[in-house]
Amino acid sequence: MKLINNTKRYIGILLISIFVFSCTSKKKMIYFQGGMPSAENNKNYTPLFRTDDFLYITVLSIDGEAVKPFNLPPPSLTSQQGGYTQGAPSTSGYLVDSDGNIDFPVIGKIKLAGLNRMQAIELLKNKLQVYINNPTVQIRILNYKVTVLGEVRNPGSFNIPNERITILEALGVAGDLNITATRKNILVIRDVDGKKTETKIDLTSKELFASPVYYLQQNDVVYVEPNRAKINSAVVNASNVGIVISVISLLTTLTVLLSR
Repeated sequence: MKLINNTKRYIGILLISIFVFSCTSKKKMIYFQGGMPSAENNKNYTPLFRTDDFLYITVLSIDGEAVKPFNLPPPSLTSQQGGYTQGAPSTSGYLVDSDGNIDFPVIGKIKLAGLNRMQAIELLKNKLQVYINNPTVQIRILNYKVTVLGEVRNPGSFNIPNERITILEALGVAGDLNITATRKNILVIRDVDGKKTETKIDLTSKELFASPVYYLQQNDVVYVEPNRAKINSAVVNASNVGIVISVISLLTTLTVLLSR
């Protein structure tokens, strides 16, 4: 009788353990918990041009002939659902070199790295006024992309058409997190002056809205870790599960036989 009771106890403990490890706390799943923090730092976020940015610059004026030397052929972009694209951009543009410069027609080297869009436009307009009356300048980053990896439904690199994207929007473009994702430890890898920086955010806390990585910069990488259940499932493969089931079946059969 004692053996039977012990066997039942072991089976019960095993089943409870499996249930506990397979359950996920509600607090680990719900986004944006807690009070709303101040997000003044992110209120007027504007991306700055950086080394290796690939820029398409258009110069306009009433005098169409005067602007021709300053314009490249228009780019050809392949759009996908929602305006987001995957793959390489057009090769028609200006690459910001390692010194932060572009080589602009007629004018020559112009330093744009470290400037935002409006600052770069004003700089170009001032230089073009020598050649063109009342020029209008438009600038677009052709290779503004972010990469989302890990436990999301559609991982990959995504070209961003409006050059302004939050980490939440990036996760949405990637199809949102899988149920097996860790929501409290999202990693953002960013290149700052040639050095890689790592910042972690918690999607279950509203503090993420005040994070310096809430707005992603070009070439940021977002990595979503698997949760403990996913890691355990990778360790406990199908053959291990079969062994556990076989052991339970053996113990159950043994208990039945001894109870007769």
